[in-house]
Amino acid sequence: MKQENIQYFTEKEEEFTNLLIDIGTKKNIAKVLVFLAGTPEATSRAIDRGTDLRQPEVSLAMKYLMDLGWIKCRENRSEKKGRPTKVYELAKPIHEIMSSIENEKKKETNNQLALLGKLRDYIS
Repeated sequence: MKQENIQYFTEKEEEFTNLLIDIGTKKNIAKVLVFLAGTPEATSRAIDRGTDLRQPEVSLAMKYLMDLGWIKCRENRSEKKGRPTKVYELAKPIHEIMSSIENEKKKETNNQLALLGKLRDYIS
């Protein structure tokens, strides 16, 4: 039987995940992002186990993060028969990803404030 190390979230990583969720990031995306920020690379199986998410949840989060260009994937062929293993890693440093999230939240806030200004014009 093959031995596999499984990484789990520390208290700090749990807090990081919860902060991302509090600002509007979907739970699955936040968990996967924080998991990958804490490791140089990981298989989807390791991510499943480390984040306590089901495989379809991880796959959806991965697709979303890849569409944003925040993670990259490569296939790792084993000597045995069967499917190659997908290995994921951050495509950008986590501080750049956080800057992207911050900029997006600023845009959302400015849009909401502009809409509130229009609403005020209607009642004036």
